[in-house]
Amino acid sequence: MRFRWKGSALAATAAAAMLGTTALGASLASAHRVRAAQTPQKGGTIVYALPTDTNIPWYFPYTNSSNATLYVGQLTGLLYQPLLYVNYKDQIDYSQSIAQKVTFNPQGTVFHVFMNPKWKWSDGTPITTADAQFGWNVLLATDASKTAPWPNRNNGNGNVPANVKSFQVNSKYEFTITLKQPANQEWFIYNGIGQIAILPAHAWNKYPTNIQQEIAYLGKNATNANFDNPVSGAFKLQSAVQNQAWTLVPNTNYSGQVPYVSRLILQYEASDTAEFAGLKTGQIQVGYLPAALFNARLELGDKMIDQPPFSYRFVWPNMTSGAENGVNKIFDNLYVREAMYMAINDNVIANLIFHGYASAEYGPIPAVPKTDFLSPSAMKAPYPYSPAKGKALLEQNGWQEVNGVMTKDGMSMNFTLAYPSGNQAVTETMEVLQQGWAQEGIKVTLVPQPFATLVGYLSQPSKWELVSGIGIIYGGGYPSGENLFYKNQNLDLNGWNNPTENALIQATESPAPNAQASLQRFYAYEDFTQKELPALWMPSPAGLGEVAPTVHGYTAYTANWVTGAFLPQYWWVSGANG
Repeated sequence: MRFRWKGSALAATAAAAMLGTTALGASLASAHRVRAAQTPQKGGTIVYALPTDTNIPWYFPYTNSSNATLYVGQLTGLLYQPLLYVNYKDQIDYSQSIAQKVTFNPQGTVFHVFMNPKWKWSDGTPITTADAQFGWNVLLATDASKTAPWPNRNNGNGNVPANVKSFQVNSKYEFTITLKQPANQEWFIYNGIGQIAILPAHAWNKYPTNIQQEIAYLGKNATNANFDNPVSGAFKLQSAVQNQAWTLVPNTNYSGQVPYVSRLILQYEASDTAEFAGLKTGQIQVGYLPAALFNARLELGDKMIDQPPFSYRFVWPNMTSGAENGVNKIFDNLYVREAMYMAINDNVIANLIFHGYASAEYGPIPAVPKTDFLSPSAMKAPYPYSPAKGKALLEQNGWQEVNGVMTKDGMSMNFTLAYPSGNQAVTETMEVLQQGWAQEGIKVTLVPQPFATLVGYLSQPSKWELVSGIGIIYGGGYPSGENLFYKNQNLDLNGWNNPTENALIQATESPAPNAQASLQRFYAYEDFTQKELPALWMPSPAGLGEVAPTVHGYTAYTANWVTGAFLPQYWWVSGANG
């Protein structure tokens, strides 16, 4: 599974800025189907608006936690073809995958991966198991390394390498992974095999006898936009200028659909108003309607409404031992998290800030789009909204309000809440949180931060107390919790670690007698997580986006809200010149 951070404007603009997760409203979708039937033209430029204050500082297929953002993943996904591509139905699409099939034994211990010989690097070199072996070696080394910038964000995901007995190359296009203990086959294919990046061994394997030197070399170049050559994806990165734009051009040797456009520009936006102005003037061809500018939507013409991505949003209390001001001693108590959760007014956030285009989220598995993984009991709040009951719960546990702030044993509920800057809807959401907690005697000071700065702080527990305005998007696959809630792993950067949950997560990874039994294990993990509140669940906004009428193919090749990936190689521009 490829987890990604969701950024500021993702939460604030109702997910429309997820680089291609926006779907069109019925009338506009119909118009696009008509236009898509036309003969695609080559050439032209598409400017794609990124969320406000969003930079893309990392270009290597393996990322560390500080750079595991949705936008980094989307860019690297355009540069490097995945071994396994997961589509909007949470299914593996082998037409977009380097692998052409994966087989396994009934015991769930042996997995054979067959690579499609059609794929080549941009320099014409065939992609083979030598590249898979190199990618595997780098994965294991970056998993284990504690030297900056590693470990990689998927450290331990899929129980790799702990449960792997061997990785064996069988031929030029086939390799086998053998496990020590049986695993849920679907889970391991998605979360184990699916995390392997296929890397160009002929170009990058500079230190074949010293893997530590190799990952130091790769880590040093991960932020170097000029390093990414050769590539296997549909695009090459032509230039990258922080706080300005990331310009992509076609990989003319791409083994799939070579892009129609001459350039795809991912453009930095300083504010929602600047992005909105770019849409009005035509300087931006694909963008989003900021939730705060919802009432001005008619100025942009057609309205487009997106389904939420397969993700969840949250308020994160810092429960790490090194938390700023020792707030972990407060947040470690479930009753505190319950009380804080009961002060989150989902109704106001969903209806007043996001104009009704938001769905309730009550746990780690999204309710929309609905999948078989959603537990029947996850459709209602574990602790209904009631600041009065939340305050009473605190008082029952010995907290008393002193000068408007809950106090106990020398500790006070006077916290800072860091959130991504640059977006009015996010700020308004944070103000709703602040007001709700004030009713319980919890004082919260709002601290806006640039998105990249905020994500960097998360790995430094001494720098934050509460964080919100971001979330986790499941990057495709089996949405289990081993990399989120298992023994303080990787993206679980707020220090959560619960032995009962660890056991429930382990159960989801093991073979079950049948599909129903496997789901029941998953529901048990999900229901426990929902009530324990390792994060305080938030409403999931839908996306409002805009696409210029000259852009075609957008609808059919964009709507992957399971992974956040998009396929702009199929987009084209009518009347394009150059």
